Amino acid sequence: MNNTIKLAVASALLAAATSANAGIMIPAGDWTLDIGGVVNAYYTSTRHSGDNAGSLVSGANATGTKTSSNITTGLLPNYLSVSGKTRQNDLDVGFTISMQPGASTTGSLQGGGGNENRQAFLTFGDASWGSIKLGKDLGIYASDAILNDMTLLGVGSAAGTIQGGTTTLGRIGSGFMYADWKSQVAYSSPNWNGFSFTAGVTQAWNAIARNGGVASTGRGGSSPAFEGKASYAWAGDFAGKVWASALSQKVDNLTVGGSDRANAWDIGANVNVAGFGLTGYYGQGDGSGTLGLLRGGFDGAGKSRDSDDWYVQGTYTLPGVGTKLGVSYGESTLDGNSGENFDQEQNRMWTIGAYHPLTKHLNLVAEYSDAKNEIDNNTPGTDTNSKSKTISLGAILFF
Repeated sequence: MNNTIKLAVASALLAAATSANAGIMIPAGDWTLDIGGVVNAYYTSTRHSGDNAGSLVSGANATGTKTSSNITTGLLPNYLSVSGKTRQNDLDVGFTISMQPGASTTGSLQGGGGNENRQAFLTFGDASWGSIKLGKDLGIYASDAILNDMTLLGVGSAAGTIQGGTTTLGRIGSGFMYADWKSQVAYSSPNWNGFSFTAGVTQAWNAIARNGGVASTGRGGSSPAFEGKASYAWAGDFAGKVWASALSQKVDNLTVGGSDRANAWDIGANVNVAGFGLTGYYGQGDGSGTLGLLRGGFDGAGKSRDSDDWYVQGTYTLPGVGTKLGVSYGESTLDGNSGENFDQEQNRMWTIGAYHPLTKHLNLVAEYSDAKNEIDNNTPGTDTNSKSKTISLGAILFF
């Protein structure tokens, strides 16, 4: 199983229910290949209401209430990856290439269901000094936020609005920003008694207009983005992990001319004792936007907007059966600047979930998520809101 999925299993997927430790190991000359992945599908029923009924992500549908049902993947896509590792010239050398086929189609002659290729990277290093990664992989900033989110095993929000894509949103945009999949050159330190850090440069991205904001007209910046994170983890009867990460990117070629910087930082913690788990997370940005990096980060005059994200999550694993019960709540807020038509946009969501290990590798999942998007405008009587309540039932298999 590739490193990202292993980390997800170890940190966010259900303790007893996700005891898969590796994929299919194949010796091949000097190399050891590891083939692994994920297959999941959910039946979802979503009740939409509010001013933009049917969309908490973008666009607007008819005002009122409607219900949509879909069969789709959850927050994790279907996943097939091939990794390889070898030891050559006193270096640990490895690679990972993966693909993520979609599983949701909503019309005839759409059998593809969407497809992504999220990973293609190489690594080299040694346990004595760390490792270097070159290629495309999960971003560094906010990566621990999503990997500790319990909806990683389920659906969360946007089940009824992203038909035909490869995933739903989980808690992305209603508690944390998406770490996304980024081209990068990164260094990861050795593990020093639980402490480790990663620092890297990643491909600069374009700003994305939102709520009257502007978008960059060229590449996101004349210099790369800079990202880093540090964490400390400990084991025992009272186990846990604390982490912090940050991002900074120059954003130039704005529609109004000139340049600015987008900056963000976050901090989080996860502790586990006697079957109970508690996770807390907070992040803050200036020009970084919301939901996805640089989405709505700048207003129509090219001035950066403030944003923040937070969520809390509690879980309990039933002794003997291994079923994990969880509840979480989070908010993501984008603030308008002085003189703009809107004062604030906020997404918030409650999620209640049950995750049961039917076998060592197969998990049954039941979730209920209540999400709301609100835009507070400066003109009285023009505020808008959209709501969605989603019930999802399905299964996820790791191999």
